[in-house]
Amino acid sequence: MSKEFKTGLIALVIIIGFIWGYNFLKGQNLFDTGTRIFKVEYGKIGGLTRSSAVTINGLKVGKVDKIEFNTTKEKRGHLIVTFIVENEFQFSKKSIVKIYSPNPLSGSNLAIVPNYEGEMAVSGDVLQGEMEESLFTSIGERLNPLQQKIEKVIVRADTLFSGINKILNDETVDGINNSVSNLAATIADIRSTIQHVNSLVVDNQENLKVTFENTRNITENFSKLSDSLTTVNINQIVQKAENAVDNFNELSKKINSGDGSIAKLINDKKMYNNLEAATKELEELLRDIKLNPKRYVHFSIFGKNPGPYEELEKVKE
Repeated sequence: MSKEFKTGLIALVIIIGFIWGYNFLKGQNLFDTGTRIFKVEYGKIGGLTRSSAVTINGLKVGKVDKIEFNTTKEKRGHLIVTFIVENEFQFSKKSIVKIYSPNPLSGSNLAIVPNYEGEMAVSGDVLQGEMEESLFTSIGERLNPLQQKIEKVIVRADTLFSGINKILNDETVDGINNSVSNLAATIADIRSTIQHVNSLVVDNQENLKVTFENTRNITENFSKLSDSLTTVNINQIVQKAENAVDNFNELSKKINSGDGSIAKLINDKKMYNNLEAATKELEELLRDIKLNPKRYVHFSIFGKNPGPYEELEKVKE
C-alpha cells in the first residue's frame, strides 16, 4: 500500500467523521435509517425555535430542524417549519402538528396528534398545523373583556365622584352637619324616653302583676264559657226552631186555604159581620144590665113589673 493511498484514506475518514460529528451535534444521526423529515406551515410560531422538541403523546420522537419564511405571493410571511422524526411510529397524513407550551416559563414545542385514517405519512410530506393557545395568551384574552369593564367602571366612578364634589359644597356640608346634630339629639331624647319608661315599669311592677293576673282570669273565664257553649246541643235547638217554623208555615197555609174556623173567621166577610154584630149586641146587653138591673132581677115587694127593654140610644134621648 502506497503512502499516497494511506494519506487519501485518512483524509476521507477525517472528512466523513467531521460531517458525522457536525450532524450529530445538530441532533442528526446519519446512520439512523428510521429518520423521517416532515414540514408544516404556520401563520405564527409563538416562540418555537430550532432544536425544539417534537413529541407524540408526550414522548420525544424528534426535533425541529429549521424554520424559514414562505416566499410565495399567496402566503408571504408565513413560516415553514421542518422537523425530524427519529422514530418508526406510523401515522397518517391527516395527523395534526400542534405548537404548544409545556409550561409558562419554557419555550414552545411541537406535538404530533396522530391520526390513523387514510394514507400513512412518509418522509417529505407536508402536514396540517395548529397552534395551541398558551396560558398567558388565554389569560390575556379572558382578561380583555374584564379590563374593558373595569375601565368603564372607573370612568363611571370618576363621573360619580365629580358629581358628589359638586353637590358637597359648603352649604350642603353645613346642612349635613346640622342633620347629624339633630339626629344625635333625637337619639338622646329616645334614650331618655326609654329610661323613663323603664322607671315607670319598675315603679308599677306590682300593678302590672295584678293586671296580668286579671287578664289571665278573664282568659280562663272565656275558656270556660267556650267549653260550656261546646256542650250545648246546637243541632237540637236548630231542629226545634225549624220544626216551629214548619208548623207556623203549615198553619199559614191552612188559614190561606180557608180550612178551619180561624180561616173562615178571617176569610168569610159575612161571618165576620155577624160576629161583629153579635159582639155589639152583647156589649149593649151588658151595658143595659149595668144601667137597669131591675129589668133582669125580678125582686120587688110590691110586685111591679119592669118596663120593656129599650135600645141604649132611645134611653139616652
